[in-house]
This record gives sequence, structure tokens and C-alpha cells, in this order.
Amino acid sequence: MTYRRSLARTGIFAVVYALATFAGRATVMDDANLSLVWPAAGVAAIWFCRQRHSPLRWADAVALGLITVAVNTATKASAPMAVIFVAANLAQAFVFVSLIGRWRPRLWGAGGTEPLRSPPDLWALMAAAFGATVAGAAVGPSVVWLVTGAYSWTTTSVWLSRNTASILVVGAVGFCLGPWLTRGPAAWQDSLRWLKGVPGRKIAEYAALIVCSTAAYLAGFAYSHGLPLAFLLIGVTVWAGTRLATSFVVIHNLFAGVIVVLFTLDGTGPFADIGNHASRAVVAQLFVMLTAVIGLSLALGRDERSALLAELAAEKAELGQQREQASERAELLRAIIDSTADGLAVVDADGRVTLRNPAAVRLLGGQTSPAGGFFHLDGTPLENHEMPHTRALAGEDLNDVHILVRNPGVPEGRVISVRAAALEDGAGRRSAVILFHDATAERRHRDELTNFAGVVAHDLLNPVTTIEGFSDFAGEALAALPDGPEVDEARDGLARVHRAAGRMRLLIDGLLAYTTARDATVATVPVDLGQVVTEVTVARLDAAIAAGLPVPRFTVGDLPTVQADPVLIRQLLDNLIGNAVKYTAPGVTPEVTVTAEPDDDLVRIRIADNGIGVPAGQHEAIFGNFHRAHPTAKYAGTGLGLAICKRIVERHGGTIGADDDPGGGSIFTFTIPPVPGSAQVSFSRAEEQSWGDPLR
Repeated sequence: MTYRRSLARTGIFAVVYALATFAGRATVMDDANLSLVWPAAGVAAIWFCRQRHSPLRWADAVALGLITVAVNTATKASAPMAVIFVAANLAQAFVFVSLIGRWRPRLWGAGGTEPLRSPPDLWALMAAAFGATVAGAAVGPSVVWLVTGAYSWTTTSVWLSRNTASILVVGAVGFCLGPWLTRGPAAWQDSLRWLKGVPGRKIAEYAALIVCSTAAYLAGFAYSHGLPLAFLLIGVTVWAGTRLATSFVVIHNLFAGVIVVLFTLDGTGPFADIGNHASRAVVAQLFVMLTAVIGLSLALGRDERSALLAELAAEKAELGQQREQASERAELLRAIIDSTADGLAVVDADGRVTLRNPAAVRLLGGQTSPAGGFFHLDGTPLENHEMPHTRALAGEDLNDVHILVRNPGVPEGRVISVRAAALEDGAGRRSAVILFHDATAERRHRDELTNFAGVVAHDLLNPVTTIEGFSDFAGEALAALPDGPEVDEARDGLARVHRAAGRMRLLIDGLLAYTTARDATVATVPVDLGQVVTEVTVARLDAAIAAGLPVPRFTVGDLPTVQADPVLIRQLLDNLIGNAVKYTAPGVTPEVTVTAEPDDDLVRIRIADNGIGVPAGQHEAIFGNFHRAHPTAKYAGTGLGLAICKRIVERHGGTIGADDDPGGGSIFTFTIPPVPGSAQVSFSRAEEQSWGDPLR
């Protein structure tokens, strides 16, 4: 807030306060300087609320003090009494600002921007008004008592009633109309638009209320002829509070209070007959407060209910929109599920199918129950504990499990690939979500391709064997001839043929091994990994000694017994250990460490070496088909060895990966299930093994 704006507001409020002070002094009832009303109290409350953040608050206090002294002394009040009134009015204003700011900080003038909205706002206004007038009375009448030596309870009661009524009535006008007035020209434009939108019957009701209010006040005060007709005013107040805008109600209350005061001062109306001036003032103020509270409580209660209804309507509309969106999403999801070519079914814990799409019905041959018609690929029926939904509900995740479906709907049988997992809803109920995919054609194609690859690979071995045999025979024949250029050239050509045949044999063996690892039936039994590693390492030691190569050093820990296919697990370890020995720099003695450690419900096998390592960025690619990490190096291979390892591990439900060894070389790890019911392996003690130290 700028200093100019602050001073402008101070000037405006000072003028209004001066007028209110003159009006209050004009209602003095006797020589005791008792005013019937004191509207200046309400003006001061709104003034200091509005200027609560002003940088020149001292100017407001000075202006209020000067006006109070000037008006009171001009209306025959003594200078000491005028000073006392200044202190009392300032105390009253500051206490009101403090209380209303603490109890209703969101209200306009109390730190916020909102008008009076609900009955609790009215109760807070009344409590703050009463608390402020008590503070003013503690300063005003109490200081007068200290000066004069006589305390007047009459003066105190008049002070409390008239100032409380003034702050309540005038303050309600300020708190209701203040937010509208601060908007400037835009407020008037909005008001004009509002008036244009008000129905004619509503305008007629406003006019009727004004006429009825005028008639009621005239009947109650001007033409009552001594009859107690003031109750008529309660009726029009209730009418205004229940039917018309709150801003109109506060203005109605203000004018009603002015009429009551004017008639009472004129000596007419039901309160003019009260002989005691103080009692007359108190009763008149209580009547004004009562009508104001009735009208405001009804109007604010109606506004609060309207706001709550509007909020409920908005929430209902939002909920309706959310339900509509949820319904649209559900329909879209249903359409997607129904249109997909793969089957989807949801089976609850009791084995009931709660959801299935048309594809699931078609793939299962019209089967509507999860039991019956399901077989292993060898034709043996699936037991209940082997059913996909049973295994999923037991906590097992099924991924690409092939089963055979045969029933009257699919008499020829159909191979389906099944994926299943457990799903728990918000209430804790578990269900199995099952996906079906028709794998019949894929299975047939794969079997045909596997058979073709096996036949081709097997048949190719014959010419390779023939080539190797005749090249050996020719080599022996050339060995008997004397050396010469032609003989040397022939020997070199035969060596090339022999090496090419060896590479061809290696490739064919790799293809056969990959086919076996991919499609052969996995028959798992307890396998002693320590025994398998012993056999593999001994074979590698023998091969190195026979070839005149550096003898590898093996460090083997205590290895557990696992549940695996003995043929495939031997092939897996032979490939990994063989790679560790083969991919070693020239002149370096291979060092290989094989250990085991627990990994949740599996066993993790770790094979570390001191070889040449895996190039950066190829730690995942090396497990692809025909991928060679070192294609330019002089290391024989087809690029299928690690692909075979990956397939073997995956068929056992595990994972495989490669990392760099911080000390140089590589670390290959894979997981495999232990024997069911066996204790988990612990971190084992590694033992160094060599040719001279038999493996244990």
C-alpha cells in the first residue's frame, strides 16, 4: 500500500467518522452526556480494520483523536471527558481489529478478502464487538470513575449496549459491502449485470419488502397509539433474511436501526414510554441488535446452505463425470480385451472364472471351467495343482508354459502358451490372471525346423568327416615326399582344408547343441554341482597338458546340490569354464574361480577368470546368437556358446549375466533352483585346485 493511498483512505474514513460522531452526539438524552446511539464505534472498527496494513497507522490514530476531541468539545463535553473518550475509542478499535483478525483472518478487513459467509462469521463478529466494547468500557467509564470518584453502572450499561450494537450493525455493513467496494468500477458493472439478470418477480419482492417494512415501522412506532406492535418488525426481518440477498439484509438492518433511534428520540414508539433515559437507550439498542442478529443469522445460514448445496452439486457433477469417464474407460477396456486375438481369463481363489474374453473361449474350445481338458505335451492330464490358475494363486509366475488343450470343442488338440500371475484387489481377494496364446502353429513350425536342423547337421557331418579323413590321408602321403615348392604349397592347402573342415564341424556341433538346449525336454533331478565341476575341470586340465598349453589353476568353493537337467547343466558349466580358460591372453596361466551363494529362493553360481574380458557395451549382446565379442582375435568359436548357456539357464527358471572383474578378467553368474527342501547354501570357502592338488 502506497503512502498516497493510505492518506486518501485516512481522509475518507476521517470524514465518515466525524459525521458519525456528530450523529451520535446529536442523540444525547440528558445532561449526563449519554447518547442513545454511537455509530462512530462501528465506523472506527471498519476504519482500523481496513487500515491494519497501512504504513501510516499512527495518522489514523491521530485523526480519530482529533475528531473525537473536536466534536465532543463542540457539543459541550469537557476537555478531560473528550480525552477519555479518545483513549476509550482507540482501545475499542484496536481490540476489535486484534480479535477479528485472530478469529476470522479470511474476512475482508481482517487480513483476507472474503465477506461474511456463514453464521460462525456472525458469531465471531458479535464476540469481537462485545470484547471491544468491554475494553472501551474498561477505559471510558473506569477512567471517569477515577477522575470523578463516582462509578456509574448506568453509563457502563449504555456504553456496552450502544457500542456493541453499533459495531454489529455498521460492522456487518462494512464486512459485507467492503469486498464489493474495493473492486472499484468493476463492482458497479457486475452489479448492473446482476440487476439485469434478476427476474422481475424478484425485483417485485424487494419492492414489496421495502413497502411492508416501511408500513411495519410506521405501525410499530408512529401510529401504534400505545399498542405493542414492534413484533411486526420481526416478521419483515425474517422475510428479508430468508428470501433476499445478505447485502440487502445488512442495509435493511441499518435503516431499521436508524428508524428506531429517530422515532425514539422524537418521543414516539414503544421505547419512548420508558421513563429512564438509560433504560430507554439499552432497550432500544437491544432491539436493534436482536433484529440485526435474526436477519443476519437467517441470511448467512441460507448462504451457507446454498454454498454447501452448490459444493455438493459440483461434487456430484464431478463424480458423475468421473463415473462416466470410468464407464467409458471400462467399455474401451472391454472392447480391447474382446477384440484381442489372445485369450484372457480371470479365475478367483475358488476356481470360478470371473472374466474371460471371446478369444479365451475360442482357444479353449468353449471350455467354461478351468478344470478338465488340459494336458501335458506328452498327453498326460494336468493335475489340479499343476493347473495354471492354481500355480499362480500359489505365488508362482508362469511365463510361456505350453500345455495341450483337447476337448469336444478342440478334438484334434491345440497347444497354447500360458502366462499367469496372481492379482490382489483392494479388499485383499486374490485372483489369477491368465493369458492364452495359440502356439500350435509355432510349435509345429519349431518342431519341423528343429528336426530339419538336426537332420541337416547330422547329414553334414558325413561329408565333413570324409573331408577330414581324405585330407589326413593326403597329408600323410605328402609327408613321404621330399620337400619342394610344390609339395609345400600342397601341404599348406591341405592344412587350410583341414582347418576349414574343423570349423565346419565346430559350427555343426554348436547348432546341434543349441537345438538341444532350446527344445530338448528338461528332466530335472538333484545334481551335485561339485561333482560336475570336478569332471569339467579335470577334462580341461587334461586338454591343456595334452596340447602343451599353460596348465589352468582352478579355485572351487563348496558347491550345492541343485535341481537341474544333468546333461544341460554339464553343458552349461563346460561352456562357461571352457570360455574362461580359452579367452586368456597368450602366455598367461588361466585362473578360474567357481563359487556359490544364496540368492532369494535360488542359488547363484559365480565363475570368475583372469582373461581378456568383455568389450565395453557388449555384456548383454554376447548372449545373442552368433555374436562374437572378439571377432578379430585368434580365438576359435561360432558365437553360439553363450547363447546356449542363456537358453539352458532360462529353461531352468534362472538368469545369467556378465560383469567385469575389478582385478581384471570377467565374472559370469547364473541362478538355478536348489533341491526342494534343502537348506540354502552359505558363502563357501574357496579351495585352490591344480593338476598337483586333486579336486575334492
